[in-house]
Amino acid sequence: MTTLVFMIIGFAVGRIFPVRYKTLNERIQLLCTLVLIFLMGVGLSQRDGFFSGLFSLGFKSFLFFLFPTVLSVAVVYLLTRWFMDGAEAGNGQRRTSGGRAEAAESDPMVFMALGALILGIGCGAVPAVALLLRPLSTHTEWLLYFLMFSVGISVGLHRGIVAGVRQYHVKILLIPCGIIIGSLAGGVLCGLLMDYPVNQAVSIAGGLGWYSLAGVSVSNLAGAEAGSIAFLSSLMREIGAFFMIPYISRHFNACTCIAPAAATSEDTTLPMLIRYTNEETVVLSVFNGIICSAAVPVLISLCY
Repeated sequence: MTTLVFMIIGFAVGRIFPVRYKTLNERIQLLCTLVLIFLMGVGLSQRDGFFSGLFSLGFKSFLFFLFPTVLSVAVVYLLTRWFMDGAEAGNGQRRTSGGRAEAAESDPMVFMALGALILGIGCGAVPAVALLLRPLSTHTEWLLYFLMFSVGISVGLHRGIVAGVRQYHVKILLIPCGIIIGSLAGGVLCGLLMDYPVNQAVSIAGGLGWYSLAGVSVSNLAGAEAGSIAFLSSLMREIGAFFMIPYISRHFNACTCIAPAAATSEDTTLPMLIRYTNEETVVLSVFNGIICSAAVPVLISLCY
């Protein structure tokens, strides 16, 4: 719960934070995230039997990606069909105002995060280097708290949150609620299938595609193995969303395209949503990303 406190403080600061420093704040988040992922890799490689169990870890991560994502899509589709007027009207439509958006490009953050994790694993496998890094790796919680403070500032900088809620009323909550319900249900199912503690399985699924925060948060609370599964499964969710959005836009409705993206729908997967949906859905996707991002530390914290 301490991480949530720091995020709330950051949100309060974000309401008065100068917008001109928004980019600087984002770069600080990037640096903190990469360092935390690096240290997670260091801790992971020092686990007994880690390298021999790497294949098993990847398979578990895939299941934690697959079930929460598929159930999220199903729940959001049903909710938008039943309660959101005109959801079907967005089916298969692409954003044409101002011309067709360009195709989504690869997100360099994905490669930087993977690079930091691999580098950490390599450094942790060298005893002398791991010994030098021990003072830093044993105090990662303070770096995490600082990251959450910075994330709170980013959320607080979204000045249009109140206006958006007034425009869409309670309907704005349908999509993030559907994503959260489907993801947590998928986490419970994964926990039952793989004999994982339910609280741990739910916390992994509660990452909602925010692989950097999910990985370091779960790692601090449940250990390096659970943290790496949370990181990899959320990373798979973000990458998988790029391939799922075009298919969903053709066979379901536009609002359902937001479901696989989850917390990433306000940034990295937004270009794909712009390309394959409509203006209204793009607005909803931004608010969904804000709500899901704010929910991730809450969901993970409440599991422990």
